[in-house]
Amino acid sequence: MAKTKIEKLKTKYQVHKGDTGSTQIQVVGLTEKILELSKHLRGHKKDFDSRVGLLKMISKRRRLLNYLHTEDEAQYDKLVKDLGLRK
Repeated sequence: MAKTKIEKLKTKYQVHKGDTGSTQIQVVGLTEKILELSKHLRGHKKDFDSRVGLLKMISKRRRLLNYLHTEDEAQYDKLVKDLGLRK
């Protein structure tokens, strides 16, 4: 079974096997959900409840990235580059 880009990034940033709570893993997971929800909203333009959820996820990801930037700037830069996010 072929791994997707997001699954590869999850295994790359895991601190230990089964890691689901580290900042990097949370950012990767949120990015995956954001991409899926964005795809959904392209076809369902009037789904405003999902749009609110999307905005909340984007805000949470931004807060986690800000925290990572203050704690470990090198790791932040690497993660942003791998995910293809704007700074």
